[in-house]
Amino acid sequence: MGKYRSVFDIIGPVMIGPSSSHTAGAVSIGRIGHILAGGIPDRAVIHHYESFARTHKGHGTDYAIASGLLGLAPDDPKVPNALAIACGMGVDIEFIEEDGDSPIHHPNTAVLDMEKDGKVVSFWACSIGGGTIEVRRIRMDGYDMRPSGLLPMLFIEENHSRSDSDKALSTVEAMLGRGGHVMQKTIYPKIDGEGRRMIGFELEHPLSADQQDEIDVLASRLIYLH
Repeated sequence: MGKYRSVFDIIGPVMIGPSSSHTAGAVSIGRIGHILAGGIPDRAVIHHYESFARTHKGHGTDYAIASGLLGLAPDDPKVPNALAIACGMGVDIEFIEEDGDSPIHHPNTAVLDMEKDGKVVSFWACSIGGGTIEVRRIRMDGYDMRPSGLLPMLFIEENHSRSDSDKALSTVEAMLGRGGHVMQKTIYPKIDGEGRRMIGFELEHPLSADQQDEIDVLASRLIYLH
């Protein structure tokens, strides 16, 4: 199975559009942008590379990414109209066909630079088939995070109080360990040397709603990508 979690990752999801890689996967990329930006961004610049750069218009990649940014599901009938909907909402979306190789070495690559309420977020992602994506790099709030790629993944920022933070992280790790969730743990220091850290957990299984709520109570800030 390689990097796929199940046979449904190969078959692909229920979707609107012509291609699981270029359309359904692109919706998922946009949806990650929606999560990272904390909602619909005010502005997004999407850089397409390689196959995405050559075929994004014909395969619906543009409206697919836009629909994900709006928070739509891959099978939402509004997906093909997402660009018009975004325009009507005042969301500024720009697409750039980049020359040269993908910076993350995959032909179906999109790099999104987003702004929302003065906050800037960038991330690098690729669609690997069957609607499955990988998120290879995230830059936000002074962090530069480079996970291996596959979802789901969880990021928890330390509290100001290191002792409280250590206790909360230990509790979260124990909870994730009981469920057999954690594949990899990575600590990302803040680039500006402020002393805070983001702890990244790459997960074997999605979190339940109850688990997300439990972690949310413990952590001062969490980002769950799935």
